Amino acid sequence: MVLISYFTLMIAVVLWIVRIVATIMANLGTEFPITVFNISIEIPLLFITFFSFLFILKRKIIGALIYMISYLGYFGIFLYNIFSKDLIQDNYLNIIVSILCIAVPIFVFLDVGLNRNQKNFGLHKKTDWFYNNEQFDRNLDERADKNQYKY
Repeated sequence: MVLISYFTLMIAVVLWIVRIVATIMANLGTEFPITVFNISIEIPLLFITFFSFLFILKRKIIGALIYMISYLGYFGIFLYNIFSKDLIQDNYLNIIVSILCIAVPIFVFLDVGLNRNQKNFGLHKKTDWFYNNEQFDRNLDERADKNQYKY
């Protein structure tokens, strides 16, 4: 994966951790600047997000799609309700976090969707000339012992 893929996934993980902290604080009843809209939906959403991150790391489009749909469904309804009232008296930090929680899954989905075959880790310029060249492969003749003895 390239740097932009790591960066988008890192931002997604940071938002996920912020949502975990907000859920824990709401469950304990303490004050936190970011509020949880519905705690009975938020907890399963956090687990779904964790499993979708595993699929996103493997560059599977289904993980990015689940991540995007679940966050669009949860935070999109909140933003629709806020903006349909024309009274934005809610906490502005909640609105900003909700917009981020909608934008980041879209970016992750686009990144995974456009660059599915981007697994180019393990390449080293110092050794690729040798290992990626068939000229230096070892050729065995017919007299060679082809048994693989295990010690």
